[in-house]
This record gives sequence, structure tokens and C-alpha cells, in this order.
Amino acid sequence: MQTIPSIALLGFLIPILGIGPIPAITALFLYALLPVIRNTYTGINGVDPGVKEAAVAMGMTGWQRLIRVDLVLAFPVIMAGIRTATVINVGVGTLAAYIAAGGLGEFIFGGIALNNTNMILAGAIPAALLAILLDFLLSLLQRAGNRSRRVTLGLLPLVLLGLSSFYVLPLGYSSRLLAGFTPEFMGRRDGDIGLRAVYGLNVRTVVISDAVMYKAIFNKKLDVISGYSTDGRLKAYDLITLDDDKKIFPPYYAAPLVRSATMEKYPELAPVLNMLAGKINDSIMTDLNFRVEYLNQSPEQVARDFLAAHGLYREPRDGKKGS
Repeated sequence: MQTIPSIALLGFLIPILGIGPIPAITALFLYALLPVIRNTYTGINGVDPGVKEAAVAMGMTGWQRLIRVDLVLAFPVIMAGIRTATVINVGVGTLAAYIAAGGLGEFIFGGIALNNTNMILAGAIPAALLAILLDFLLSLLQRAGNRSRRVTLGLLPLVLLGLSSFYVLPLGYSSRLLAGFTPEFMGRRDGDIGLRAVYGLNVRTVVISDAVMYKAIFNKKLDVISGYSTDGRLKAYDLITLDDDKKIFPPYYAAPLVRSATMEKYPELAPVLNMLAGKINDSIMTDLNFRVEYLNQSPEQVARDFLAAHGLYREPRDGKKGS
């Protein structure tokens, strides 16, 4: 499990466990197994054979020796594995924002989407401090006496349950719809802010990556997403684009972007590109993307068919393949 990239593992879990904290916690659990199990095995295997022989001579059963001797002597090595897994999982946990599990990753990915360094640091610095704090607290547990250690381990599940209780608290939304929006969409006026202000939208929203939100709505884990009207997955997954009758979103046009140096070197490029003006709208872009992404047609062939259909294709003058 440790060899599977974290993003891929989160994506694999969506059809099985959906989105949110459950697949995120499952993925973190799987990533924590390697250092914990390896250190546990190493610690128990490293117990002095003489001590084990003495425990058997005292009449201890296999389980008694394991609990009272092996695990006690191997505890420092086991705790080293737990501390390693904890620090790793804090870092991996930020990726859970990709599948709407919340956390500090929302600030990081939102900052990346908006090119906002301060927003990135607002998620990265607390995550680093949290990893250091948890490692320090576990080191205190490692050095504590047996009695204090037992009390702490007994209270730990209750503390974890209390800290995670916000996932099950009432959210105060009357709508049963669940919307998954990208970090960029959540912070824009032509996005979630505009939907709430102009349309009075009052649905529960979660922040999710655009890389997985289509898969999530296709698997019926979401009801609404901030998709792209030109994405081929709209057609592949039979999704419906809602009409913006109150016009909070600016119009979207296809426009070629060319470097100034390139245009100066090839001035004849401008009139050629202008021949495409007014011929590519949202639905056409959706269909072209669908043919490339899901029908596995080559971009060159799709572009050639489109140009031919609009009477714009010309055979290359040098006689070579292409246009």
C-alpha cells in the first residue's frame, strides 16, 4: 500500500467509500501500516532470547509473554514507528482535501489555484507545526511511566472521538443537495459567493479537486459540481449544464493566445487564426474534447475533421502529412 501514490489511492477509494473523511481516514490508516508493523516486528524480534526463556520458565503462556514482556521491552521501537507514521500522515493528510475531506489542504490547494503564497503558507505552516507537536506529545508518552502510559492510552480514543465529532455535527442546511466545488470556485464572486448572494443558494458545499469531482458526481457521491462547460466528461457522464439566467458568470469565448515574438516572426498567422472567430462555442469544445479524451481519437484528426466541416482545411503546400 505504501508504494501506491497517495493521490491514486484516494481516487481508487471514491467508487468504494465515496468522498469525505471516511476514504481519507482509510487511506491514512493504510499508509500508517508499514512503519508501525515493521517497527513492531523489529522490536519484538529484538528482545533478548534469555528474557523470553526466563518468561517461559516462569510459566507464562505465549500471550502473557507477548503482553507482559515482549511488547513492554519493544515499546520504544514500536513508538518510533508510530511517531514516524504520525509525521508522514500529517503531510499526506493535506492531500485529503482533494476528495472533500477538508483540513489544512484546502488552504494549500486553494493558494495554488489562486497563486496566493500567503494562502499556501496558511496551510503549510500549521501542518508542519502540527506534525512537530504530535511527535513531541508522542515522545512524552514514550518516556512516561507504565501507569501514566496506560491512562493516556485509555483516554486517547475518547480524545480522538471528540476531535473528530465535528464531522457528524448538524450542519444547519435545509437542502439535501451536496455540492462539490474547487478551491478557486469557492473564493470567487463568479462562483460560490455569487451563487449564494444572487441565487440564494443554501446547499452544503465541500471543497474538492477538479481531477476527481467528475468521478464523484458520476458515482452519485455529489449532486452539483463546478464543472467546466467545455469538458468532454460532461458528455461522457451525461451531465447537465445549468443555465445562468441571472448572469453572474462572465461569457466564455475560445481565443487563441500567441506570443508576441511568434506573431512578429510570422505575421501571416493572425489572419489565419481569425478565420476561427465565432466558430467555436461551448458545445463544440465539449464535443471535440469528448472525442479526444473518451473516443481516443487523435487531436490532429479531430482538428482536421472540424476544419474540414467548416471549409477551413487546406492540404499542406509542401505535400507532407498534416495541415
